[in-house]
Parts: sequence; structure tokens; C-alpha cells
Amino acid sequence: MTAPRPSLFTRGLSGLSQSSDPNSPSVTTPAEQRDDAKRNFLKAMRPLPTQHYWNVWFDRSQGKDQQAQQQSSTGEYTAAQLEQLGSQIESVQDFWRYANNTPVEQIKMRESIYLFKSGFKPIWEDRRNILGGSWTFRVPKSNGPDVWTRIQLLAIGEKLQDVLEDGDQICGVGLSVRFNSHLISIWHRDSSQQKSIDGILECVLEELPPELRPKPDNYFYKKHSDHAGFKAPPELQAVIDSQKAREAAAAKAKADAAAAGPVATDKGTAPAIVEVPPSGEK
Repeated sequence: MTAPRPSLFTRGLSGLSQSSDPNSPSVTTPAEQRDDAKRNFLKAMRPLPTQHYWNVWFDRSQGKDQQAQQQSSTGEYTAAQLEQLGSQIESVQDFWRYANNTPVEQIKMRESIYLFKSGFKPIWEDRRNILGGSWTFRVPKSNGPDVWTRIQLLAIGEKLQDVLEDGDQICGVGLSVRFNSHLISIWHRDSSQQKSIDGILECVLEELPPELRPKPDNYFYKKHSDHAGFKAPPELQAVIDSQKAREAAAAKAKADAAAAGPVATDKGTAPAIVEVPPSGEK
């Protein structure tokens, strides 16, 4: 098991004017001085902005294999006990400050943490998620924190976005704690885009090292609307119905084409005409 990463910016900056008396309690060890120098360097670095702003969400009460939902007086569905943590992540430094100070090992059974783009909530019925779906990867708890960090980096580094179909979008990623495993999910907006679905899986399997790569029976894809606990707000039900109608029509057209077999055409390559010269001629 790898050692936890050190927290950033947790100690005061090293004072170069400290006493040189080795017996003085204010004198730091060489190792502490190197750590302080590193912190000074990181603090002085120009922030490296992420392409999108991100928010961290925490859900304290997920039901078995589904989110507990409640409808507010405004008609908007929200996950029970879902709360936003900390400030918005706008740079690489912001991400590592959050990641290095978030002990994934201490998240309790059935609790979940999410890293989602600003404007998105980790709720199936959210207006911007309702037509989407997610890949879920089941990993051992011993590997969970490492896999989680790598998946988050694929998200904020836009590698997951790069493999999607044009017009589709990554919403965010999540980690949910189960008895002996972590469920790590990747959400995108348009579950009708097979290229996006295939691209996300391929990206994850290529980017994870072999020792962290989940086995084929430990990951699956599911539309949000296929979850047992899914309940579309009334004003968005027509959107779901329209998507289902389009998918049914596309499936029927594909089945009809397969049943018809090869289509004959009047056009084609004409056979070559070879003139045979009379006997004796060349």
C-alpha cells in the first residue's frame, strides 16, 4: 500500500532569519527546511488554470444501488444529504490542495464524494444529466484512493472529454464506498452516443496501470433513466420520452436493414470484354 501524499501548505513558511543556534527550538532540520523550500516554491508558482471550474460534493446517505431522492417545493430533485464542500476548484494547485487533504479512507459505508463541473449536480434527474449515463468501476478498497485520484485527473485534464462524440460532455466523476470495495463512476450527458460510451471505457483501461485495471466483470455502463430509483421531474418527462422514441426508431431501422440483406443496385463494375482474335492472328 502506497504511503499517503503529504498535505500542502499545512505548516508555516520557513524563516531564513531563524537563529543559527543548534539548541534553539526554532531551528528546523535539513529535511524540514527542504519541505519548506518546496512549499515556498509551490506557493510562488503561477496558478495553472483548469479548462473548467469544478466543485466537490459529498453525499452522506445513499441507498442501496440508488440515490435517495426528494423533491423540493420548486420541483427540482436533489439528493438527500448532498452538500457542496469547500471552494470552487479553478486550477491544478486547487485540485491538489483538495486531493491531498481529503482522506478517502475515512469515508464511511454508503457515503459518496463527487468531483463535478460547475453547474452540474451529481443527481440523475438534474436537468443537465437526465439524458446521460455512467460507467461504474468496482475496485478493491486497497486500490480505491489511487484509482480515484487517477480518474479525477483524467477528468480535470480533459482526457475523458477528448474521447467523447462531438456534442457530448463529461459531467463529473464519483466515488461511493461499499463493504469491501469502492465504486468509481464517470458521468456523461448523452447516453445515446455509443462512441462516447466506448471511448470512456477505452480511455480508462489504457490510462490505468495493469495492477489497478479492473477486470471485465467489475465494470458496467448504465443509463441514469434505467436505475430503479430514477424519477424524472414532470416537466422533463417529455425529454426522456423523446430520446426513447429516437432510440427505438434507430433500432428498428437497423433491424429492418439487417433483415433485408444486401441491397441490389443497377450500378456496378461492368465485366471486362475480351476480344479473341481469329485463329492465327496476333
